[in-house]
Amino acid sequence: MRRFLASSIGVTCAAALSLPLVLPASPASAAPVTPRSGESPPGEPLSAEPVSGSTQSIPLVPFGGDRAGGPDAPEQGVTRRGVRSFSLVGVVWDDPETELRGRVQVRTRATGTARWSGWQDIETHNQEHAADPESAERASGRVRGSTAPLWVGASDGVELRVRAEIEHRTGVPGVQTLPSGLRLELVDPGVGTEPPPVGGGSADASRLGPLTAEAAAASAVNAELAPLGALEIPALSARDADQQNAAEPGAAARVAPRPAMVTRRGWGADEQLRERQFLYTKRVKVAFVHHTASGNNYSCSQAASVIRSIYRYHVLSTGWRDIGYNFLIDKCGTIYEGRAGGVAKAVMGAHTRGFNANSMGVAVIGSFGTTKPPGAAVTGIAKLTAWKLGLYGAVANGKTYLTSGGGNLYAKGKKVRLNVISGHRDGFATECPGRALYSRLGTVRSQAARYQGR
Repeated sequence: MRRFLASSIGVTCAAALSLPLVLPASPASAAPVTPRSGESPPGEPLSAEPVSGSTQSIPLVPFGGDRAGGPDAPEQGVTRRGVRSFSLVGVVWDDPETELRGRVQVRTRATGTARWSGWQDIETHNQEHAADPESAERASGRVRGSTAPLWVGASDGVELRVRAEIEHRTGVPGVQTLPSGLRLELVDPGVGTEPPPVGGGSADASRLGPLTAEAAAASAVNAELAPLGALEIPALSARDADQQNAAEPGAAARVAPRPAMVTRRGWGADEQLRERQFLYTKRVKVAFVHHTASGNNYSCSQAASVIRSIYRYHVLSTGWRDIGYNFLIDKCGTIYEGRAGGVAKAVMGAHTRGFNANSMGVAVIGSFGTTKPPGAAVTGIAKLTAWKLGLYGAVANGKTYLTSGGGNLYAKGKKVRLNVISGHRDGFATECPGRALYSRLGTVRSQAARYQGR
């Protein structure tokens, strides 16, 4: 598949990412907490609002009777301790091709309290959310193996345990049962802008100050849809969509009403974290639906903070060029621009390993293995996919072919027949987007087709 690179802008503006002071770790022997690459060391003064956030990275140590086992230990973790404020956690390791076969659990202390949560599981199967094999993004040398991120809310204490599955414990000295270089990542989303009420009129972006070169580039690619620096892309009414279709009666594309969307500036993306160039594919033939597997314990007013945290985790912790998804949708149905490059353009994401070319990834924020997805989120998927797929002449309730870039279901080069609106598990052997959300995709296809007037 042909891929296209476009420069986001030639000039960059320097800006330091600042972190608050480090709280002392509880045990004297606790592993050191270090900031992720691209951030200032602890102790620097806070920058002006909005604050872009921070990432603390803590190496895991052997637990139990395996304290001398080093990286071979089947049980590792982080002892209970106080840390700087964070809201999202994840675990990363050195080799992205190595799977973490085991159980990862975390417990956290709510900020400013003595209240600790119970143990929460972190989803370990995450390698299917990735750039395609042999792609430049995958081969950058920066990519790490990672769990899914978990939103825990404002916290200032943490404890983590990782246990290898019993069948993978060899007992042979020198044979590792867990990946090398395990680290706990604690992400603080910082203080962003409050996203505008979608569809509630124009929002005032002037209070955010001047655009950086990177922010201007990320906004300029949406110039045909919204003013430079806009916090929201307004909805396109059914009447306006019909007028566009009437103006081009012979066109393959069938424009559906465009839903309102919160822009990257609207949810507070720090544009200096991502790579400067935008990466494009040829067209959008399939929309893959995902869940973020980050838990459901967030409010709609926190959705922008969740997205900023996932963005930081994808870029600084996992080593991707940008957030992996092209769009995200919260439990209230609000749609957010994901990977930079333009919401109407065929932006190459890192969401469905083996099928990122000629597709888009839409992630509902939450975990939907057993939890029923909110109706507003299901409707949001239908509205978004009807519009975006229609721009490229794709029939929402139809089928099409994509060529696999390589994965655990289809060999590289195999042409695969897929629903135009598919679940992640249709392209890769995974639980994503969760059984409960996957069961609603028939409804999504029918609704989206109606929005397209089919």
